[in-house]
Amino acid sequence: MNWPGSSSRAPTANASTGAWRRLVSGEEFAYRAELPPQERTALSYERLRLLNEAAGDPVELATDPYRLAGLHEWTGPVDGGLTTLASIHYNLFLGSVLDHDGGRSRDLSAFTSLRHTGTFLCTELEHGNDVASMETVAVFDRDTGGFHLTTPTEGAQKFMPNTSLTGGPKTAVVAARLVVDGEDRGTFLFLTPLSDESGHLPGVRVRRLPQRTGTPVDHCLTAFDGVWLPRTALLEAGHGRLSADGTLTSSLGNRRKRLLRSINRVTMGKLCMSAGTLGMSRAALTIAVRYAYSRFLAGPKAGERVPLAAHRSHHGRLLHALASAYAMTFLHRSTVRRFAAQAAEDRAENRAENRAEDRAEDRAEDRAEDRAEDRAEMEREVAVAKGWITWQARAITIECRERCGAQGLFPANGLADLPLNIEGGITAEGDNLVIWVKAAAEMVFGHQVTRPPDRTADLGDRELTELPFLRDLLAEVEGIWQDRARTALREGPSGDPVGRWNVTSDAALEMVSAHARLRAADAFLAAVALTTDPRAGHLMRNLCRLFLLKQLGEHTGDLLAEGRLTADHVRALPKAVDTVMAELAPHLMTLVDAFDLPAEVLSSIPIASGSRVGGPVTTPQEPEVREPEVREPEVREPAVL
Repeated sequence: MNWPGSSSRAPTANASTGAWRRLVSGEEFAYRAELPPQERTALSYERLRLLNEAAGDPVELATDPYRLAGLHEWTGPVDGGLTTLASIHYNLFLGSVLDHDGGRSRDLSAFTSLRHTGTFLCTELEHGNDVASMETVAVFDRDTGGFHLTTPTEGAQKFMPNTSLTGGPKTAVVAARLVVDGEDRGTFLFLTPLSDESGHLPGVRVRRLPQRTGTPVDHCLTAFDGVWLPRTALLEAGHGRLSADGTLTSSLGNRRKRLLRSINRVTMGKLCMSAGTLGMSRAALTIAVRYAYSRFLAGPKAGERVPLAAHRSHHGRLLHALASAYAMTFLHRSTVRRFAAQAAEDRAENRAENRAEDRAEDRAEDRAEDRAEDRAEMEREVAVAKGWITWQARAITIECRERCGAQGLFPANGLADLPLNIEGGITAEGDNLVIWVKAAAEMVFGHQVTRPPDRTADLGDRELTELPFLRDLLAEVEGIWQDRARTALREGPSGDPVGRWNVTSDAALEMVSAHARLRAADAFLAAVALTTDPRAGHLMRNLCRLFLLKQLGEHTGDLLAEGRLTADHVRALPKAVDTVMAELAPHLMTLVDAFDLPAEVLSSIPIASGSRVGGPVTTPQEPEVREPEVREPEVREPAVL
């Protein structure tokens, strides 16, 4: 969407926005309050088929990070179950098949037409975050050249995949240990039919799990009793190819690396989970702000009625949430771009290496090592962004639900299910805390914080309105916590790795948190620098300013102690926040209108369309708003960072 009166693009804009936005505008995607859980699950599968018809070529969708992210952003707010099913089918299942040898030459018509829905079986009942310890095995059969897929223990049952008969026949990619002549060769993926029109196939045991929180999905426990698979079931690539005589060749030196390469679609899955929760945050804010202008209270004068939005105690919380939502959006956009660029570079390099017949082996190894480092850094940034975005999304949707009072408790008003659906995003594709702990361990010494230069001499002249100054303070916060983590690790108890990490982890996680917020701020500032319309630019700078001031509030003590702030700065901070809020408050509706939620979706939500659950229609009334005077402090705004 275009911002009102602006040629600048709104924060939701990307190449695939239009198609997915039109799709969810249809009445087929309206909330159905009367449906029990199993029928809601069946409806999500019906909607998956509608989505597939609108997707064009499903193979191209599965290989396009931008379209996959857009799909999740727009389906997340209307049907969390559909978002889960689509993420599994297009990214984890179809994407995994396509990422391996011969993926495009296989007959994928059953999956691209959704005659069979794809699913992904990796996590086991006893092996979640320690998936490297999974027990499911695929034993190579020399007589047939195929494999016998077996679940050896109760704890090895695949946990939570959507493998019931709801939605029709299913086929899975199953993560299992490849065993050749009794030797474990590492974990690979196997293409495994689970069911057909008559039911589950022989040897496939499926037990439906109890209903979880959020929009219902047909989660199950799934086990295999020696299910025979043909040779073509093994998904192979450079990380592992099995010859007819059972010899495994691999470009990777250990089993753990082979596992990570096999399930590398989980990285794109993190971006998908972030995108879905991002869309939910923006929807929640749109609903809450519209409600704030249609819900009236007694005013200070007799007989006067004022909207909820008039009160700082109400709109202040929504403005902080809006600033975070914009920062989350820009961070997600920049992270998707980095992921897509890395993927394109990897494909190009692989093609070049395949064409080069006489390349020097040492140069090839050097290039491969550089690419591995770049890929590892990209994957870490994806994990950090996923954790921060999904945690912020939960906080935003809870805040919006509370700001709508009792009306927010009714799922028909579009808010009650969102925090529960976001819980799934926090856990899926790597539990947030676990992936942040991994990032923290890598970043203590493996990441160098770029700290701002020391400007103590002119510190008293710096203003809390200066975006570059605020940004540099946040970079200093990351550096402070990295220093503390390094000191703690060096001084921790020797000979006790767990003890050393225990005294380091809190500071290291604070460093990761500051890093995520700094990356979000940089993405926000880059978007500000690209905004050409004066009015939009003024609003964006103020919103970015509010975001940065909020992030710095809890760290003023450290910044004061390190000589990066003066006592006058600390005293002035509350006033600075209040001033920018006063400027932004009249523009709440403009800021959420830029999210471009379809009118058809909003009209089906009572409190977003001037109505109530159980009440009459009330037309939202915005206050008279003067166009802001576009005048900024005498500072130079940063270039694109």
